[in-house]
Amino acid sequence: MNLPPCRLWRPLTSRLGQRQPQPRAGARSCPLPARGRARPLCGRPHGSSPTAAAKPTWGGEIRKFPATNGLQFFLDHYFWQGQRATKALGARQYHVASVLCQRAKVAMSHFEPNEYIRYDLLEKNINIVRKRLNRPLTLSEKIVYGHLDDPANQEIERGKTYLRLRPDRVAMQDATAQMAMLQFISSGLPKVAVPSTIHCDHLIEAQLGGEKDLRRAKDINQEVYNFLATAGAKYGVGFWRPGSGIIHQIILENYAYPGVLLIGTDSHTPNGGGLGGICIGVGGADAVDVMAGIPWELKCPKVIGVKLTGSLSGWTSPKDVILKVAGILTVKGGTGAIVEYHGPGVDSISCTGMATICNMGAEIGATTSVFPYNHRMKKYLSKTGRADIANLADEFKDHLVPDSGCHYDQLIEINLSELKPHINGPFTPDLAHPVAEVGSVAEKEGWPLDIRVGLIGSCTNSSYEDMGRSAAVAKQALAHGLQCKSQFTITPGSEQIRATIERDGYAQILRDVGGIVLANACGPCIGQWDRKDIKKGEKNTIVTSYNRNFTGRNDANPETHAFVTSPEIVTALAIAGTLKFNPETDFLTGKDGKKFKLEAPDADELPRAEFDPGQDTYQHPPKDSSGQQVDVSPTSQRLQLLEPFDKWDGRDLEDLQILIKVKGKCTTDHISAAGPWLKFRGHLDNISNNLLIGAINVENGKANSVRNAVTQEFGPVPDTARYYKKHGIRWVVIGDENYGEGSSREHAALEPRHLGGRAIITKSFARIHETNLKKQGLLPLTFADPADYNKIHPVDKLTIKGLKDFAPGKPLTCIIKHPNGTQETILLNHTFNETQIEWFRAGSALNRMKELQK
Repeated sequence: MNLPPCRLWRPLTSRLGQRQPQPRAGARSCPLPARGRARPLCGRPHGSSPTAAAKPTWGGEIRKFPATNGLQFFLDHYFWQGQRATKALGARQYHVASVLCQRAKVAMSHFEPNEYIRYDLLEKNINIVRKRLNRPLTLSEKIVYGHLDDPANQEIERGKTYLRLRPDRVAMQDATAQMAMLQFISSGLPKVAVPSTIHCDHLIEAQLGGEKDLRRAKDINQEVYNFLATAGAKYGVGFWRPGSGIIHQIILENYAYPGVLLIGTDSHTPNGGGLGGICIGVGGADAVDVMAGIPWELKCPKVIGVKLTGSLSGWTSPKDVILKVAGILTVKGGTGAIVEYHGPGVDSISCTGMATICNMGAEIGATTSVFPYNHRMKKYLSKTGRADIANLADEFKDHLVPDSGCHYDQLIEINLSELKPHINGPFTPDLAHPVAEVGSVAEKEGWPLDIRVGLIGSCTNSSYEDMGRSAAVAKQALAHGLQCKSQFTITPGSEQIRATIERDGYAQILRDVGGIVLANACGPCIGQWDRKDIKKGEKNTIVTSYNRNFTGRNDANPETHAFVTSPEIVTALAIAGTLKFNPETDFLTGKDGKKFKLEAPDADELPRAEFDPGQDTYQHPPKDSSGQQVDVSPTSQRLQLLEPFDKWDGRDLEDLQILIKVKGKCTTDHISAAGPWLKFRGHLDNISNNLLIGAINVENGKANSVRNAVTQEFGPVPDTARYYKKHGIRWVVIGDENYGEGSSREHAALEPRHLGGRAIITKSFARIHETNLKKQGLLPLTFADPADYNKIHPVDKLTIKGLKDFAPGKPLTCIIKHPNGTQETILLNHTFNETQIEWFRAGSALNRMKELQK
């Protein structure tokens, strides 16, 4: 076998002494020549080659060997045959062997041993794009463009063109996986085309404590869990059972790696950026595209650079970085952009700390966030049993960091040495306050100072380091005879984290200070909290280490003032019981009456011993699933097979009734509430009974109260929508800024489509929600002049013209018909491309997929 022409023919004398690779324990066996595919491995231009006399050939027995980076096995197992195989060529021989072995096949995860990391393809695509663009690339560009379906011909312009990408894998949480798998079943395809997983973390309600709550959830949700498990087995999807942990922590521990392109049906999928991957939250229909093997579309993102200098210390934590950034950019400042952290300050942040920062980037509307590959990531990969991935990443490191001199569309600089602990809220995650100031601000604004509950954990802050720093604070209080004045809950991020903090004593310390350890799940962070200590409507304050604090999100009480901060600050405030406590300067009084000050917490970023994996909670999909059945009862109240939406009839949309004109913030929580409604995520008709029940009607300032244009009576939004649907009245929603902010839940797009909606017209959209609306055949449109929002009244009717000539970049015309007979004409913009216009004409993206299969 001849090696392909490549760039490897240079002496290695400058590299041989850099590192002595060692065989990896438990390394897989694989045949070395499998990596000898026709691709350049190293330093000379394509097409050039060494002299014929120097060209080596493989000879002898091709045996299997451990995929190590060492040179010795080369001498033991292989030999070169060639006219110049002399001592003078020795260094080159060793160099070739070393690089080939270092770049041997490495699996994407322990669970998918035959799915390999393709850094070679990433490298090839980056080189094609770099040559075309002729400029330095950001890390974000390297990873995104490195996954282009057609890098040689793809039009690339930040913020304008749509990219067609080939993601490496898909991840789904149980609430969104139901609809995603129902859509995949409707596609008629036999198996998923890329590695995919389902994670059961959203349907476990926090009530009594970990084990009891888990048992209760398994009983209540048995039908849904059975559907997901059998659907996963049928279609080749890995299934993480209830109790495994939160999707994003599981991904970080098992699936994320530097350079991966991963999409997940949860808005906090960017958590994986803490391991140097581009991980993007999407709706279930997008996941179906990727699972079906169809190139996935993403508007070419801009890149916001955040340069970090200095280093973290004391009470300041990684959470404070993103809390500060949120205060700078606001909840929509990152829309359409990837936030790329870089600079010397990065090395002072642990891998899980970087994940925290990327996770909460969803709160600024960013497409995703990412950090460059460094030694902190390598340490985490090794500790989680993936040293082979770290070693491979070392070989391709130039592609896993930004180029020197690359350009950012916006640049923010933060000196970590000067950064102070922050706490953001209430009611929005971008209302930033230094912890030292929040008490005085609360007094001025009339926010309750007494903290009723402190809650740590969530997908944002539930790592081993997070739990260790919280335990370090709690241990000091216990030493002075104190416990928490507030209620206190702890949510481990995964079964591995739970088992390890139990073994290492952190969990017991947190219990001793008054905490309750909840199940390994999302729990109160997403509204799965059976809260008993207050009544609905009672004004109160809670502090959490979560990511979102929208009105009513955690406990369905609109008067709960929720604040977001780091786990250690939550713990300190729960001990003190008041927002007026600043742990950096204020004193507590011990049981003995003596005053003392809490010291800044210090804890290991990773356990000194190996992680305790805890219980085995993973279900592999079987190799042969031909006999697997997936049953959905026609009488089920939890699951419902999907019926195709109707196609566009070829005409303009005439006399649309306005269902509601929304006033102010309208998140996906307002459009499709979570909490108790999660149980209907697999039943479109049932969950549609929560449509827009949290949105404020501009006509009367009330939630879930709109005028029926036919009866003139006010009633619930879903009831009014159903009335219109029954009587053949098509309708539209008018929204404000950043409509659809928050979760990736596509139910917020499915519900209006199911109940007869045709268009959503707003001042601006959040990225994921706008895409979800397009996928379901709706028209997400924006006012060409935002002031036109004020021209429309809830009693008007709207006609949308220009659909016969619907084209990218061409505005549509809207005629506003007032009850007095007068009319006004305005322009509506859109961001549809040709492919997305086909979705609209077909009635949905899924309908279009089926058309293309014929």
